[in-house]
Amino acid sequence: MTEAELYQFLKQHRLGVLGTVSAAGMPQSALVGIAITRDLEIIFDTVKSSRKYPNLILKPPCSFVIGCHGEKTVQYEGTARELESPELERYQSAYFEAFPDGPARLAWPGIVYFAVTPLWIRYSDFDSNSRLIQEFDFTRDQRT
Repeated sequence: MTEAELYQFLKQHRLGVLGTVSAAGMPQSALVGIAITRDLEIIFDTVKSSRKYPNLILKPPCSFVIGCHGEKTVQYEGTARELESPELERYQSAYFEAFPDGPARLAWPGIVYFAVTPLWIRYSDFDSNSRLIQEFDFTRDQRT
């Protein structure tokens, strides 16, 4: 599986389970609507009153599970950042392409957008006769 094929798989999915860690160190999960960029970044919106918002501000590392139909799934680990102008508008464009109703949520109090940059992704396909597990490690690009 190539990164382009992984992108095509992810683009087919509009929901993912986001894993974060609270200030008290407790794991928390939430189902969120997601959009995917060509760079395999995940974009989602939330409100500041949600549990995930302060979790991600305090501890940006997070995870996703995407693709819960059948046995084709993606495990995704990355680092989240709250989007601000001018970067925000570019990411909103990609998000609104996946969620045409997204602009209506701009009126919600405290709405914010996050982009998650991948660090590690595992694609697993146990539906096929020839089991496929493919890992992508992006940490080499993150090293300084």
